[in-house]
Amino acid sequence: MKTIKATILTIGEEILYGHILDTNANFISNALSEIGIKVVMHLSVGDTYEDILDALKISDGRSDVVLMTGGLGPTNDDITKKCLSDYFGSPIKLNQQVLDDLAAYFKKRGFPFTKSNQQQAWLPEKAKIIANEMGTAPGMWFEKDGKIFVSLPGVPHEMKYLVTEKIIPRLTEIFDSSIIYHKLIMTAGLGESWLSEKIAPWEKSLPEWMSLAYLPSYGQVKLRITARGHNRQELIDQVATYQASLREYIDKYMYGEDGETIQEALGKVLRARKQTLSVAESCTGGYISHLVTGVAGASDYYQGGVIAYSNDIKMKLLDVSQETLDQHGAVSEETVKEMAKGVCKRYNTDYGIASSGIAGPGGGTPEKPVGTVWIAVCDPNGTVTRKLTILKDRMSNIKYASVAALVMFWQRLTENN
Repeated sequence: MKTIKATILTIGEEILYGHILDTNANFISNALSEIGIKVVMHLSVGDTYEDILDALKISDGRSDVVLMTGGLGPTNDDITKKCLSDYFGSPIKLNQQVLDDLAAYFKKRGFPFTKSNQQQAWLPEKAKIIANEMGTAPGMWFEKDGKIFVSLPGVPHEMKYLVTEKIIPRLTEIFDSSIIYHKLIMTAGLGESWLSEKIAPWEKSLPEWMSLAYLPSYGQVKLRITARGHNRQELIDQVATYQASLREYIDKYMYGEDGETIQEALGKVLRARKQTLSVAESCTGGYISHLVTGVAGASDYYQGGVIAYSNDIKMKLLDVSQETLDQHGAVSEETVKEMAKGVCKRYNTDYGIASSGIAGPGGGTPEKPVGTVWIAVCDPNGTVTRKLTILKDRMSNIKYASVAALVMFWQRLTENN
């Protein structure tokens, strides 16, 4: 069966300048993937006639379906309609039905129906109009040489409505494509290369209609299993079977699935055990606590934290000794151990996490360069530590160290299961 290919074309200078993220392309890619249409290209172009026409030609040569977003507003810089008119040889004319719908839209909301808004009813004659109940810019559907081109507004909630309610159902009727099913398995504690080596035999056993991708992030690796077939439930069941066999290789490194975060996984364990956590942070500046408290219901187990940036606060609030700081410094295994123990004592919690390091860009020494971070986890069985050498920019160092601390805590929790 032929693979149906798609290109997603985003129009707007704001994307190219980096002023906003192109979340539309991400949403459309997922929606198309769900019905077995393979996205082969994402294109982003500015609001210029030549660039949009070039992008249409490139997309036409590569794809069966082209979904465009942006450039359909009432302002002078929105020229997508003109480009589509010329590309499809379709003059722009007043669409009376769209004009009536727009007039009703503005009347219902008590807004004046200006000449600029009325311009949105002037559309390429060959376009099949896709009514937009969520906004003022209608979608447009074109067909050329067996290929489909759809132009959609760039406003996210309008685009999502049209894709979900109008476009996907039509494409499903037209194309007898296979189903693509994705399953995400969340892992932590192993780098991408080590993980790959560990599960190599399992990966080789996958059938040809199933594939594996590695998606690394801060201290974690997502494994994405992708399966293609014609029956969704069969694909779900078959992937579940392979997922279960994967546990034989990396069970202790698997903490969740389908986008679950490490902090969510920790919260489930702590809540189930009725145990509590507190956090002492220096270089991470509260980011560990930010991750933990970002989970709804974290108050069930998170008691509080101390951001002990100065040595004076480390001594006063966390019982770090002057002798330890004098002999080993704030960035040391000894200090972070005392911080973890101190925060457990202060908040009377089962577990304590601590961090101390040099986030950068300054403050490093030959012995302790920027990116040197010590993390610790304290529990009733003792205290474990780990030294990190991250070597990234300041914010990346903070994020990486925070996630690494949570991963170490999760490993400690599961060891004590």
